[in-house]
Amino acid sequence: MATSFELLKNDKGHFHFSLKGADGGTLLRSESYESKPSAENGIASVKKNSLLAERFERLTASDGRAYFNLKAGNHQIVGTSPMFAKAETRDAAIAAVQAHAEQAPVHDRSA
Repeated sequence: MATSFELLKNDKGHFHFSLKGADGGTLLRSESYESKPSAENGIASVKKNSLLAERFERLTASDGRAYFNLKAGNHQIVGTSPMFAKAETRDAAIAAVQAHAEQAPVHDRSA
């Protein structure tokens, strides 16, 4: 399985997306958007900003787990990773996003 985006719609009619790694695990997830075009713009923003190392914010939760945010040029968060037990695993996920997000296909599962 190749890295890809999944565009989804929840039961309240809002949209969100996830970037899935080659192993099927989630690399990052978006916020909730009220419209599909807004979510699609979010995907485009991830593709663009994933190429810039300075857009990744490496963080540690209060319980010691590592995660990251990907930010746009305006400093808004466009995606947040799941929590990882180790910083090395988080950093590997960042490397995967940097290497694959730009070319990742979008699977629209919102219908």
